[in-house]
Amino acid sequence: MLLQETVHPLAETAARFVWWLPTLPLIGFVINGLLSLQAATKLGPADPSADADHAHAGHGAHAHDAHDAHAHDAHAHDAHDAHPPRHRYAAITSIIGPGVLIASFVLALAMFFAMRGVEADAPFVSRLFSWMPVGDFKLDAALQLDALSMVMVLVITGIGSLIHVFSVGYMQDDPGYPRYFAYLNLFVFFMLLLVLGANYVVTFVGWEGVGLCSYLLIGFWFSEQANADAGKKAFVVNRIGDFGFMVAMFLLFAHLGTLDYTAIAANAGTLEPGGAVVTAICLFLFIGCTGKSAQIPLFTWLPDAMAGPTPVSALIHAATMVTAGVFLIARSSVLFSLAPVASLTVALVGGLTAIFAASIGLKQWDIKKVLAYSTVSQLGYMFIGVGVGAYTAGVFHLVTHAFFKALLFLGSGSVIFAMHRAYHATHNHGDDAQDMRNMGGLKAMMPVTWTLLWIATLAIAGVPPFSGFFSKDEILSAAYSRAHESTLADASLLGMSGSTVLYLVWILGLASALITAIYMTRMMLYTFHGPNRTDEKSRPHLAEAPWVMTGPLVVLGVLSLFGGWLNLPEVITHMVPLGPAETLEHWLEPVVGEATARVSGGAAHVAVSTEQMLIAGAIVIAIAGIAIAKARLKPEALLTKDASEPSRGFERILERKWYVDEIYDALVVRPIHALSRSVLWKGVDVGLIDTLGANGSAAVTRFAGWIGSQLQTGRVGTYAWLLVIGAVVVLRAFTAGN
Repeated sequence: MLLQETVHPLAETAARFVWWLPTLPLIGFVINGLLSLQAATKLGPADPSADADHAHAGHGAHAHDAHDAHAHDAHAHDAHDAHPPRHRYAAITSIIGPGVLIASFVLALAMFFAMRGVEADAPFVSRLFSWMPVGDFKLDAALQLDALSMVMVLVITGIGSLIHVFSVGYMQDDPGYPRYFAYLNLFVFFMLLLVLGANYVVTFVGWEGVGLCSYLLIGFWFSEQANADAGKKAFVVNRIGDFGFMVAMFLLFAHLGTLDYTAIAANAGTLEPGGAVVTAICLFLFIGCTGKSAQIPLFTWLPDAMAGPTPVSALIHAATMVTAGVFLIARSSVLFSLAPVASLTVALVGGLTAIFAASIGLKQWDIKKVLAYSTVSQLGYMFIGVGVGAYTAGVFHLVTHAFFKALLFLGSGSVIFAMHRAYHATHNHGDDAQDMRNMGGLKAMMPVTWTLLWIATLAIAGVPPFSGFFSKDEILSAAYSRAHESTLADASLLGMSGSTVLYLVWILGLASALITAIYMTRMMLYTFHGPNRTDEKSRPHLAEAPWVMTGPLVVLGVLSLFGGWLNLPEVITHMVPLGPAETLEHWLEPVVGEATARVSGGAAHVAVSTEQMLIAGAIVIAIAGIAIAKARLKPEALLTKDASEPSRGFERILERKWYVDEIYDALVVRPIHALSRSVLWKGVDVGLIDTLGANGSAAVTRFAGWIGSQLQTGRVGTYAWLLVIGAVVVLRAFTAGN
């Protein structure tokens, strides 16, 4: 089946089964998809009136929350609280859905240890079959296993497995339970295809596939218009970015004659460094990344993605889709290292996105919206990393972000689950279970979740020794050091020198770190501290989620605490012997080492004293953000959502997200809609196609038929006269010249 051209050191190891990594989730999709075709069992109630009350309660809980509308999720584990019967195939789905992901993760671990045991100069490429042999265009359906793809596979399958297990508890009473896991498995299949593709086209198939699955999962509860609209918005916005990806592939093939990653890496030297061709290729690739990874100006779909179930938000934000853009730039590092203008653009857009999204997070009340904008901001950090040529730092933050962001989303899911369960038990269907103004004091009811979410909060804020501190610090240090000596410092962008741009990016990163610490501390204070603002009847029902949900949080808590040890900087290991230094840096060296050296010009780090100063500054900023939030925010003075006054002034601007959606609607959506309605529909479709085309041709046909009907009268005398006249005309034509 596999057509391996040369003997590779990994050919006889577990790596030869690399095609099983995406195949296992695909099998899960097929099985769960078939099971989802069967409707959930509808059992008749012993007490019809009780069933009617329950149906009304379920509908109310569903209707009041269009963003996370899962009345059936908010089931009560209380024995006195009835809930709808589970899907008839829920048990087998609970085994297959997470099972295929866990199997993929175990296989990925086997491949990882196999890679550690061998030394290879080239990536392991498994060619499945010849896909598109058309003239000069030779393309194989092939998978590539190297250091970068291995990191991504471990993150996707590892974090994905925990999210699947969490979903077993979170979604257990949903009537679409098998359909949910079918979509989730398909999502992971396409993401694995994306990161394992040996060429841009296979990656693009996975790229488009995760876009499709995001539409399916964000709009999972499609009966609510807001959810369906959010799914369509994600799909359409991503298509805009994907156009840029396609143009980049056309340019690559036109100038290099190949789309294989190994061939491009070998032939990239034929492109002129800093030339128009390589710059255009990288900029078009980045357009694709801005859509998939929600950067300015294509970031608006990601906050709306909160319409899907909370585990979906965790999967999209932490382990899969939104990290695809960062991965693509790291995979294309050999090209970006030759295009300093494009790299500066990536870094600047990342810095602007980081601070812009962080500012919006300051005034969001929906707990998931706070985390959504934090994701957009942290993605900006990752793009700063890969933009300044610190590709390992960008991937490092991608990994640590997967740990603490999955914990934050799943932890918020536990909070929402507890709130829904309490509201359902007391038939309270008017209060918003996701608004932090309706929470407060949950530390006493959910101590495990409180502890774990504080770990994740300190990690994202950049407080040592939590994981986010190390990856954030590495990105900021790289941005600062590149401003002194690098190919980027020697370039220019928008009339500014490269050094000026990099200093600006560094300042934006520091400011974003401060704001991040403030809004994340705000989320924790309003959710878990101060008095409880839930109504008195619902308060006794607030409790920890089941261990099938809390267990994955514990694992993520450990990873969020110790994940930074994957790439400890030497300046820290010299002071405190925590472990080996720059482990991830050495691991990714074969993939991004050459590109990193080209950008940095051989200057790997700044002076030790400067690096220590940068680290100290980052710590001070993180602690200052927490202190500012603690000093200024008073949870005991916060009112519930219904009792709160509308925001005014600048606070209202932040709460309305700088009115970006409204601006896009006025400048883009409405003009395009008006143009489509007046020109394309009424002018082209109705006017040209319907009136002139379809109806006009029909009128001509009818007229021709009428003429024929007048000639065919059925009178013999008329036919005789016509015959005589015709004969005279013919004779006249032949004798006219004589």
